[in-house]
Amino acid sequence: MSFSFVDLRPMNSSATHVVTEFVLLGFPGCWKAQIFLFSLFLVVYVLTLLGNGAIICAVRCDSRLHTPMYFLLGNFAFLEIWYVSSTVPNMLANILSKTKAISFSGCFLQFYFFFSLGTTECLFLAVMAYDRYLAICRPLHYPAIMTGRLCGMLVSFCWLIGFLGYPIPIFFISQLPFCGPNIIDHFLCDMDPLMALSCAPAPITEFVFYMQSSLVLFFTIMYILRSYTLLLRAVFRVPSAAGRRKAFSTCGSHLVVVSLFYGTVMVMYVSPTYGIPTLMQKILTLVYSVMSPLFNPLIYSLRNKDMKLALRNVLFGMRINQNS
Repeated sequence: MSFSFVDLRPMNSSATHVVTEFVLLGFPGCWKAQIFLFSLFLVVYVLTLLGNGAIICAVRCDSRLHTPMYFLLGNFAFLEIWYVSSTVPNMLANILSKTKAISFSGCFLQFYFFFSLGTTECLFLAVMAYDRYLAICRPLHYPAIMTGRLCGMLVSFCWLIGFLGYPIPIFFISQLPFCGPNIIDHFLCDMDPLMALSCAPAPITEFVFYMQSSLVLFFTIMYILRSYTLLLRAVFRVPSAAGRRKAFSTCGSHLVVVSLFYGTVMVMYVSPTYGIPTLMQKILTLVYSVMSPLFNPLIYSLRNKDMKLALRNVLFGMRINQNS
């Protein structure tokens, strides 16, 4: 499907041409450095697919993991595969490309999927915090509340809100006049670089986009913090040390994921980025868009006994007794 943007844009007397493609500079360097980066990101991408794919297979194949927590974790792993795939394949092709060009429609398509999947991840993390809160703070009511139907509704809600929130603002951004230059000093099509290339200011569109992104980040992180505040209060009331350790182990991995993801995202999209060097912006984006999906399977599997046993069964075909 192709889009025609030329006729919809206002003519600019100073414009010499209309941009039909953008150039993503990525990580400039000599050819040997490019080959090293290509190899590094390819290994990271493959490991991310394998790690999250293994979690999905473990949740589906092991009956012990047919619980709401692991249902959410399996869907989260599925989301991570799509999230990393919205940037890395194009980045790998860009590294080997001589022109480093991406089409106009391709750039905005990546922009849409990148932000939609990122928003979906924020909502998923909030839902997973709600699940842990119920499991620890209201254990007797947990089975009655967190039913399979509710889990399905929450997962559907995350995907729908994530993908329905950005078509309109991104469409209006794509209608802005881009008459040159067309060089983006980044490895993906992001909000700030695209707005910097527009020939006409669009403060209302920019304000709406950033307000929408900030509200999603603010409300989800505040809900997560509130859930874990109540959760920690409940944990400290547990009389036995073994019970407290088990509760901390259950929610500790989720806190690590939340800290890794939100820490870098909020630096990029909540705090002003004009004082942050371009290279640092690229590194921060790499952390939450590429490294976070890689680390999440390791964080969840290494801190969870049931998941480790299920992964061993999936990866090695072993029958391992839960009590061994």
